[in-house]
Amino acid sequence: MARSISQEAFDELVRENIDDLGMEPSEALQDAIHTLSLQGVNLSGIVTCLPGETSPVIRCLDKLKQQLPSQLRDPVDDVVWTDIAVSFDELRALCSQDKANAAIATKNGAVELLCSLSSKIPAATSQAPLLSAFNALASLLHDVQSTGTFKISNGPRMIIGFLNDNKQNIDVLNSGFGVVASAATGDEILKESFMELKVDELIMEIMSIHKNAGIQNLYDAIRVLLTPDDSRVVASQVYGYARKFAKIGIAEALVDSLRAGLSSPDLVSACITLKAIAVNDEICKSISEIGGIDTILRCIEDSGEQGNKAVAKVCCSLLSKLAGSDTNKSEIVGKGGMDKLIKLSARFNDDPSVLQEIMSIISVLSLRAPENAARAVEAGAGDLAIQAMQKFPAAAQMQRNSCLMIRNLVVRNPENRQFPLDRTVLLNNGVEKYIRKAKQTHANCKDAATDALRDLGVDGYNL
Repeated sequence: MARSISQEAFDELVRENIDDLGMEPSEALQDAIHTLSLQGVNLSGIVTCLPGETSPVIRCLDKLKQQLPSQLRDPVDDVVWTDIAVSFDELRALCSQDKANAAIATKNGAVELLCSLSSKIPAATSQAPLLSAFNALASLLHDVQSTGTFKISNGPRMIIGFLNDNKQNIDVLNSGFGVVASAATGDEILKESFMELKVDELIMEIMSIHKNAGIQNLYDAIRVLLTPDDSRVVASQVYGYARKFAKIGIAEALVDSLRAGLSSPDLVSACITLKAIAVNDEICKSISEIGGIDTILRCIEDSGEQGNKAVAKVCCSLLSKLAGSDTNKSEIVGKGGMDKLIKLSARFNDDPSVLQEIMSIISVLSLRAPENAARAVEAGAGDLAIQAMQKFPAAAQMQRNSCLMIRNLVVRNPENRQFPLDRTVLLNNGVEKYIRKAKQTHANCKDAATDALRDLGVDGYNL
């Protein structure tokens, strides 16, 4: 663990450099920073200003404290709250542009101060102070120390309370869920706290009230709550949370969001969020049963026709997740999914980031499914692999996905293949050359390329 130092000790070291060693102030400051860094001291949260100067973060916090000296006792009029909102905005700007400022603010009591001030904002005042407070809080919550302070300061209950009281106000909902997303990122304890406060039921209610309203941070909050990103935890509870989200109908609400198609401002967010909820075979099949696959395939077609790369990528990624269910694989292929994907690749043949997603879903559809592999090659997956590998040799992830796809296309029953483009034609068209080049060029391609060469039946596949 890195050693820590107090602000007082740091300031004293700088003064010693000036008084005892005769250094200039700027030299004394840089020497202190350099010396402590060499000693492995963590300077996060330490104000590293020249002697006599004050950090803008500290000035902002001092102003907030001065603006509301009787915050815990006396009522405050709207004019004061408007001034406080300006200070909230200033703090947010400082912390958003530099994480070092967020660390300084956290170490100097900003989270406790903002939680206390936010909880005192009256319902009768304008929404500006509340929005500013939430946006500032979201910028402060950047590590487990700040999120831990947020929990101790009763932050989760305060935020959920405001969200419950403002279910009709999209701006407050968006800012409030921004705090939920920031607080729960990397913190399993905060995820649990929000779930205990029934954030899932609140989200379901809000999604029922506001359909396709563009509440971006609501989707971010769901995704974060379902992401196992706390390294301190051996067994995360997020998979249980995902099942709970699906059980109360949020997966169905997300599919409804997709049905609006490319006209919906929530389409990309809904795709990413639905992918986070689809954590097991049962949920994947349930999404299909409510028309999810039909809807996604339609969005894929629309994205190609309208040239929308963002939608194309997230829809392919979501389809890959749902294809983890063997039942869904058959449905996707049966509904013409292979042809739609190859058509999409022709629309975006100049963008390897889209092609790699298409290859990924074809690879999943072909895994342990010889009939699907046959359909894929018949649709043109082999040509897609060769052309893309030739055209984008520097696209490491696309090259890897291409190797994985080729492997899944040829691994099962090569001697009895019933589709016209067999492994001999693949080899004759030079696919071995491109696979070997990817293996030599990109470290992340080595294993996938070796497997592809082996299952193509070439000699020296491990070289």
